[in-house]
Amino acid sequence: MNVEEVREYCLSKKGVTEGFPFNDTALVFKVAGKMFALLDLSEEKRGLSLKCDPVLAIELRERYPDVTPAYHFNKKHWNGINLRGSLSPDLIKQWIDHSYEIVASKLPKKTREWLNNKEARGKD
Repeated sequence: MNVEEVREYCLSKKGVTEGFPFNDTALVFKVAGKMFALLDLSEEKRGLSLKCDPVLAIELRERYPDVTPAYHFNKKHWNGINLRGSLSPDLIKQWIDHSYEIVASKLPKKTREWLNNKEARGKD
């Protein structure tokens, strides 16, 4: 996946905003104000940091060379994804979904209900 595809996929999720709170190359995606992804736009890195279940994080790092502990994040809960590697777009989307769901599950009940409301999403 390229950076624009990652950006579009993250923004397609309900309640997501984007911004540059750290610097001009670290694009952060938040659901209801809580970060679930950081997209490094710098030419030399081109990576994606995603929140992950700690057990799954270890499994993914062992299975995929392009998955490492995320730089500048809690290594137990965040993985770094090399977007220039050989990972399929479907895998990356699955991991973005996982990160979004982990963060969304910790939000206040009213916010979670709003996120899960299919009518508010414009879907049947």
